[in-house]
Amino acid sequence: MKVVVVTGVSGAGKSTALRSLEDLGYYATDNLPLPLVPKFLELVSSRADIDRAALGIDARGGDFLQGAAAIFEGVRKAGHSVEILFLEASDEILIRRFSETRRRHPLSDTDIRAGILEERGKLAVLRQAADALVDTGTLTVHVLRALVMERYGHVDGDLAVTLLSFGFKHGIPVEADIVLDVRFLPNPFFVPALSALSGEDEAVARFVLDDAETIPFVDKAEELIALSVRGFQREGKSYATVAIGCTGGRHRSVAIAKELGRRLGPKFSVSVRHRDIQRGGAP
Repeated sequence: MKVVVVTGVSGAGKSTALRSLEDLGYYATDNLPLPLVPKFLELVSSRADIDRAALGIDARGGDFLQGAAAIFEGVRKAGHSVEILFLEASDEILIRRFSETRRRHPLSDTDIRAGILEERGKLAVLRQAADALVDTGTLTVHVLRALVMERYGHVDGDLAVTLLSFGFKHGIPVEADIVLDVRFLPNPFFVPALSALSGEDEAVARFVLDDAETIPFVDKAEELIALSVRGFQREGKSYATVAIGCTGGRHRSVAIAKELGRRLGPKFSVSVRHRDIQRGGAP
């Protein structure tokens, strides 16, 4: 069976991710004690109509979490594929989310920050073992759902490629497998007629793509990504994220991501996402 383990800190979106996997046809269960995972998979894999499962695991697993690595290694030896998706966010964002929803942190009655600190310690072993680490701090519920769909909704054997534009001033995406830096290209932010637009607009796209240095770069980037993706496929990887960054994530990176998506779309299963396009450009 294909098994996706959804874990991470409380407030980072585990419930959203687990529901999204369930909508994709995964047999989903939440907070199953880790020692019962092998038996659970043995039972569900005996059914002909179930070929994938999603497991929600969090800090409520307590001492069982320390044996996670050995349990998942045993599951893999039994013939199942296991991918661990760890959802993360900063303390400040998590505290704000708990305050907005007025929820109690599962490990603390009143001190949310103390609960988060304790939770991070308990989940350290799963974070270290994660195949995908996603910071949901800047993601809406809808974007997180789309990300899960991108990664896990493809047909088996078909690697899903996400081209993700971003701004370096907002941080490099932690989920990136490949990072391309396009800050050397002319910046539309300094052109009064283009500054308020984005790379989604034709005028900005033409300004970026018509520069003499852009086409050779995009040609080489396309070649690099295609070569890497084929290598990932041989290794059995099911998804890859290529992050393209400029300063603010609004102009150059968006235009380049769209152009690479147009070129690579006929060859691979490609989706394009713009992380920082709404934040505004920056010099």
